[in-house]
Amino acid sequence: MPMTQASLPPIHVLGCGIGRPTLPPEAAAALDAAEVLVGGRRLLAAFPDHPGRRLPIAGPLTAVCDALADARQAGENVAVLADGDGLYFGIGKTLLARFGPQALRFYPNVTTVAVACSRLGRPWDNLPVVSLHGRSDATPLFAALARHGAAAVYTDAANSPAAIAAALLHRGGDAFTMTICENLGLPDERLRRLPLPEAASAETTSLSLALIERTAPPTVPLHLGLGDDALSRDDAVFTKAPARAVSLAALAARPGQMVWDIGAGTGAVALEASLLCAPGPVFAVERDPARHAHLVANIQRTGALTVCPVLAAAPEGLEALPDPDRVFVGGGLSGNPGLLPELCRRLAPGGRLVVNAVLLGSLTSALDVLAAHGLETAVTQLQAARAMPIAQDLRLAADNPVFIIAAAKEAAHG
Repeated sequence: MPMTQASLPPIHVLGCGIGRPTLPPEAAAALDAAEVLVGGRRLLAAFPDHPGRRLPIAGPLTAVCDALADARQAGENVAVLADGDGLYFGIGKTLLARFGPQALRFYPNVTTVAVACSRLGRPWDNLPVVSLHGRSDATPLFAALARHGAAAVYTDAANSPAAIAAALLHRGGDAFTMTICENLGLPDERLRRLPLPEAASAETTSLSLALIERTAPPTVPLHLGLGDDALSRDDAVFTKAPARAVSLAALAARPGQMVWDIGAGTGAVALEASLLCAPGPVFAVERDPARHAHLVANIQRTGALTVCPVLAAAPEGLEALPDPDRVFVGGGLSGNPGLLPELCRRLAPGGRLVVNAVLLGSLTSALDVLAAHGLETAVTQLQAARAMPIAQDLRLAADNPVFIIAAAKEAAHG
């Protein structure tokens, strides 16, 4: 008689801790009763005398989960060996998505982060933890460091401590230190606290955790309404504070969204947008090398690490970027007829696009293009003036009028 789902034995997920596996009594009993043993080759090798059938995790997890399902359906007792704790950046999340919590029984254990912080004597209840193991997007790391100034990072061969340090040096400068924790719990355990330039050339083993901490606060605290003189720049061509505030309100970026700043210049809009869409990234695209250099410097001095500087012309340089939820265009429309149609095409359904235009010709052509692509538009003309000293009094010095075009793309249906 076939077994029902309710009568099938649970899959036991055993957290093995760090270093040589150490199992508490209940987990050890589940291991002894297992007829099928599943895990990475290192963990399987730690139990050479176990009589169960072995299923190495050495490929796509879908195939492993299929084999687990077959073994469970056959009524076999299955134990999955997990590094650290299976529910902490481990295989547990994948198993839950496939089998659901009713089919699984978890056995907790100590994590690499807990051990590393114990070795360092550092509380970790407020320490963000990011996994770059098997991932290619470092935005979660940059977001954690921008908000908290510290993060523990699970690494892999591609995202080694050296590679992470090099990426952070480029994005955030050298105001960080990295503690590299290698082979924790093993005889050759090693901990090294290094400045980023040294960490960027450090050789490490495959079992490495990186703890990154900011050593000095940002030169310019990042906030909405940055002063026009707060940023590194060579000229007066940038989005002034009044137009920036109205443009960001029109953009209406939400947490986690992807933002493009086209013609970013020295980054005034991109920096503040990163506060509104965090932890999502802002791709700041600037074609002029000198302004791009200022953009990089401003990211470093404000700590706006989720802003990704892109030295490229648009629209050609946009091909490799993921589609945006929000787009700001501060300049570059004049003489570039292909830009706005491409932005309309790439903008995600339900997205918003904000264009700043000074010239009447740019205003009318932008409205025509947006209408042709089915975007609903609203136009605000902003005229701002600032009080400037004159003699013993003040006068109002006007900024150039700016047309702020806010366009919305229809959301997807069905």
